[in-house]
Amino acid sequence: MGLKNQFWTTPNQLTLLRLFFIPFINISIMERRFHTALILVVIAGLSDGLDGLAARLLNQRTKLGEYLDPIADKLLLSSLFLVMSFNRIIPWRYTVMVFSRDLSILIISALLYTVGLRDFRPGIFGKINTFCQIAGVFFALLAKIYKAEAVWMTRDVLLYGVFAFTLASAAHYVFLSGQRLKRLQTVK
Repeated sequence: MGLKNQFWTTPNQLTLLRLFFIPFINISIMERRFHTALILVVIAGLSDGLDGLAARLLNQRTKLGEYLDPIADKLLLSSLFLVMSFNRIIPWRYTVMVFSRDLSILIISALLYTVGLRDFRPGIFGKINTFCQIAGVFFALLAKIYKAEAVWMTRDVLLYGVFAFTLASAAHYVFLSGQRLKRLQTVK
């Protein structure tokens, strides 16, 4: 399937929709319109779940989608952490951790790519980390709308999870990359 045809698949259109929402979510947060931001985050989250489901059900997995989906996720979450930290909704330490991990993984991946390693699938800790980030952002926005103690406590637990699983997933990624590199060198 050519790139043009891959672009128009249902899953990739849902991913592009998620990319489209990013500036509007961030503008809503900057303008302190938290109800709007929360609704848009939920829609973006649903599009993330639906694009994977559509790819499987419609047999529309594409190479473009393999790259586009994680890029959309990273852009959405990274921009949300940054904007929410600037607006003192999420403490900076979590944003610094998220950006440090992502930058480290990007650099390691680029280096390993140059020596022939092409397998960069996320591990279980990375998936848990992504869940904690999404849920943490959701509850941080919800806490701006509903002042219930349970909402704030859930937000805090999820942000602690972001911190812990950011560290765990970074260490796991380095370990897996080392194992994959060792296998690659054994084959050569």
